Amino acid sequence: MQKIYDLIIIGGGCAGLSAGIYAGRAKLNTLLIERDHPGGQTSNTNEIANYPGVRKITGPQLMQEMQSQMQDFAVSIVQNDIQMVDFSGDVKRLYTADAEYNTRAVIIATGATPKKIGFPGEVEFTGKGIGYCATCDGEFFSGLDIFVIGGGYVAAEEAVYLTRYGKTVTIVMRGKDFSCAKSIADRAKEHPKIKVLYNTVVREVQGTDFLEKVVFFNTKEEKEVVYKADLTDKTFGLFVFAGYQPATSIFKDQITLDSAGYIPTDEFMQTNVPGVYAAGDLRSKSLRQIVTAVADGAIAATAAEKYIAQEKERLGIVNSVESVNVTPAKTEIPLAVKGQTSEENPTEFIPAEMKKQLTGLFAALVKDISIVSIYEETDAKSMEMVTFLKEITALSEQITLLLYRKNENPDMEKQIGFTRMPIAAFLNEKNEYVGIKFSGIPGGHEMTSFVLAVYNLAGPGQQIEQSVQAKIEKITKPTKLEVFVSLSCHFCPDVVSAGQKIASIQPLVEAEMIDISLFPELKQKLKIMSVPAMSINGGKIIFGAKKIDEIVDQILQEA
Repeated sequence: MQKIYDLIIIGGGCAGLSAGIYAGRAKLNTLLIERDHPGGQTSNTNEIANYPGVRKITGPQLMQEMQSQMQDFAVSIVQNDIQMVDFSGDVKRLYTADAEYNTRAVIIATGATPKKIGFPGEVEFTGKGIGYCATCDGEFFSGLDIFVIGGGYVAAEEAVYLTRYGKTVTIVMRGKDFSCAKSIADRAKEHPKIKVLYNTVVREVQGTDFLEKVVFFNTKEEKEVVYKADLTDKTFGLFVFAGYQPATSIFKDQITLDSAGYIPTDEFMQTNVPGVYAAGDLRSKSLRQIVTAVADGAIAATAAEKYIAQEKERLGIVNSVESVNVTPAKTEIPLAVKGQTSEENPTEFIPAEMKKQLTGLFAALVKDISIVSIYEETDAKSMEMVTFLKEITALSEQITLLLYRKNENPDMEKQIGFTRMPIAAFLNEKNEYVGIKFSGIPGGHEMTSFVLAVYNLAGPGQQIEQSVQAKIEKITKPTKLEVFVSLSCHFCPDVVSAGQKIASIQPLVEAEMIDISLFPELKQKLKIMSVPAMSINGGKIIFGAKKIDEIVDQILQEA
């Protein structure tokens, strides 16, 4: 018999994590299901300074704290994609590609996704000059002119952030003034590197390999303004922050949505269906901020608790039916480590607290593996990789570190396909290369993918859906996946980990993480101005976050 949860929360952003904290404290049997990674849109934010009680923090840091706090109350998380729901009965049913989840109450907290404006060239130049995440892609535009499209809170905040990279930053908005708080707007207006174009829209963008030209139109003066990239720069950046689209399409036949796709609720976050609640940016409301999303989640969980208690009393239920075949919670992996020596000990790369976390995680390792690195004393990054790997391998007897100077072991270099430094390549217990490789120091968010590589090879490993496993087994030709990342990109580790999970299952697949900032010649050759970016067997670059099943489908299409 399928387990019936007290509460399932769909979505792991601010609202979902807040709901999880309150549900866990209420001792509800709660599961949170997240399609990608916990954090939602807040993980895109470099600096948060308006969350009460927290004077300044980055988005990823705040989300990590919320997730850890929720898990302190024994709320489980699974990474899965809800594709269909049935809210018609007392027990609500949620369906993925090959699993079913049952629950007495649901909190919908799927948030919203960035809108595309739709001007000519937007799709064609996404990843080639047009971006939607300043934290992920800002570094690519160092020393170049940058345009920010939008006049809201996010546009103003990200414009200020982008001044650390851009030669100039120009905010382009269709309105006559900012629509966010005056303090945020003034910060952007008064910045010496920022100028603002009011009453202006994008008509089109043009270029060859990268953006070279953008045509603006001033709606007040009714005239075009054309910008062309400097002959020296050759390109420029254009970041779109034009609002969000609620992620509610799968619920449209089950609950009431408004004309824009948002979910109307009462003051208790109740939708028009008993036992179904909504929280966060997908609600019909006037203010969409972290603080309001967190409040929504808390109210929804509290209301759900009362509803669940009434339902159990009505049905005479003392304890829920126990589980069989329930998807296990995703293993908690440290989300990021600074790409520098730790503050506690300036000679160490990994902070002491993270070493403590990793030691506990690595206690689950059951197989021997080796990590190979090739280095040169004159190559600073390869030596930094050596320092990092020495600290990692010291945390578990199951991991052996093999270090070779360049040209010292040609056979090993050939086996792992050595072409660039820094490098870390994984071998199994038979000292055979398993197709998992890092060309770049896995600091920042890539610490997650590195730890998952260890866990998948030497530990129990992440479980995946049976349908995806079957697809991976259908790969019959040698396949090389190259995933290009930046260490500030929180979307990138999911793509890297997905590719490497495929490689850990299918020996015909090799998956390599490449820190594109270390290899500018690749950036220019492959025309990469946004991450995550992926190529299959050196083919066309594929931009954007991809799930494991999407990557497998792409591999099979290329075959």
